[in-house]
Amino acid sequence: MSLFSIAIKSLRQRALASSLTGLSVALGVMLMVAVLLIAGVINRAFSQRSTAFDLIIGPKGSDTQLVLSTIYHIGAPVENLPFLYYKQLQENPLIEQAVPVAFGDVTQEGSFPIVGTVSRYFKLGYGPDRPYRIDGRGLRDSFDAVIGSTVARENGWKVGSKFKMVHGGADGHVHDEEFTIVGVLAPTGTPNDRVAFVQLNGFYLISGHEKPMEESINSWREFNGLEPFADGSPEMEAEIEKHGGRHDHSHHDHAHHDHGHDHGAHEEEVPDIQKEVTSILVKIGSPTGGATAAVPIFAAQLNSGYKVQAVNPIRPIARIQRQIVGNVRNGLLALTVVILIVSGVGIFVSIYNSMSERLREIAIMRALGARRETVFSIILIESLLLCVGGGLVGLALGHALVVAAASKISDMTDLLIDPLAFDPLELYIIPALVVIAVLAGFLPGLRAYQADVADSLME
Repeated sequence: MSLFSIAIKSLRQRALASSLTGLSVALGVMLMVAVLLIAGVINRAFSQRSTAFDLIIGPKGSDTQLVLSTIYHIGAPVENLPFLYYKQLQENPLIEQAVPVAFGDVTQEGSFPIVGTVSRYFKLGYGPDRPYRIDGRGLRDSFDAVIGSTVARENGWKVGSKFKMVHGGADGHVHDEEFTIVGVLAPTGTPNDRVAFVQLNGFYLISGHEKPMEESINSWREFNGLEPFADGSPEMEAEIEKHGGRHDHSHHDHAHHDHGHDHGAHEEEVPDIQKEVTSILVKIGSPTGGATAAVPIFAAQLNSGYKVQAVNPIRPIARIQRQIVGNVRNGLLALTVVILIVSGVGIFVSIYNSMSERLREIAIMRALGARRETVFSIILIESLLLCVGGGLVGLALGHALVVAAASKISDMTDLLIDPLAFDPLELYIIPALVVIAVLAGFLPGLRAYQADVADSLME
C-alpha cells in the first residue's frame, strides 16, 4: 500500500474532523480568489483611461479634483472656463480633437449627473480601442440626450423617454425644459454608465445656464489679462452690441419650454461669450507623427500660465489608485492571508490532537517494519492533502462564486466583471498552501517520528 493510500485511509477514519479542516481551507481560498478577482476589476477601472483623450484642460486648481469631476463625475468642478477659450483651442494645430463638457445639474429622477457635451465625445470611445455602442443615435438636436446603461435601468428609461434636470442638486430648482432620450449606451464599466449626456447647445438654452452679458464680457477680459469695463460705459455697450446685444430672458425661457414639447421649434442661440465649459478633453495630434512626445510639451506650455491647467488623467488616477484603492485591496488580501494561516493552525491542531489516539497504530506500523521517515512522511502527506485539496476546492468555489455573482455585482456597482477572469496571483496560492501544510504537519510528524514503539504498544 502506498503512502498516499495510507494517508487517505487515515483521513477517512477521522472523516468529520478532516472534512471540517479542509472546508476551512477551502473557504479561505474561496474568499481570497473572490477578493483578487473583484479587486482586479476595481484596479482596472481606476487604472484605465476612461476616455481616449490625452489631456483634460480646466481652470487652475487641484488636478485630482479636475479628474474626479470630469472623468468620474465625483465632487464639484474646480471652476469654469470661457467657451471662447475652447474655440481658441480648436484652432491650435497640435490639437486633433477638443471636446467641451459642462456639468452641474442632475436628473429629476434618480439624481444622476448631467453632462453637456457634443457628439464627438462618443466617437473616440471611452478608452483606447473601446468604442461606445449606442442603442439609437448620438447627440444631434439641441434637446437630445444619450444616457448611460445604469440610468436607463434604474429609471426605466428608453429611447423616446423624456426627463427634466434639477439645478443645484437633488433638492434644487426643477427646470421646465425637457430632454428627449435618443440613445442608450451599452454598459462600459465606467462612471459614464451613471451619466445623462445632453447636447451642449441645449444645456446652454436652459434658463440660468448662461452668464449675464456684462459679467461674461468682463470675465473674458480678465481671463485675457485685460481691465474690465464699467457697467453702462460706452466700451461695455459697444461690446454688448458686438456680441449680439442683450437677450429677452422671458422670451428665452418661453422658447425653452415650448421646445420641451416640440423638438422642431427654432431655439434662440446663446452668444458664445455667455457660455462656459467645465473642462475640455483634448486629443493631441502632430503633423510629424510625434503626438506622444507633443503631449507633455503642450501640457507644460499651458501649465506655465496662470489661467488654465492641462492634466494627464493617468497621473491623478494612479495616485488615487495607489493611495486609496491599492490600500483597500492590500488590506483585504492581508485579511485572507490571515484566514489561510488560521486554517493552517486548524490543520496543525487537528493532526496533533489525533496523535494521542494514533500512537498505537504508529507503533504497530513500526513493528511491522515501517521506518521513522515513512511515518513522518505519512503525517506530512495528510497535512498536504488537507491543505492542497481544500485549496483546489476553494479555487473552484471562488470562481463559481464570481460567476454566480458577476451580474449582480455589475448591476450594483457598474463594474463589468468577466466571469472567466483569472488573476496571476492565484498561481501562488497552491505553493503557499504547500508551505503552510509542511509547517502545520512538521510538529505532529516529529512527534510520530520520535514515538517509542515499546511504550506505545503497552498503552
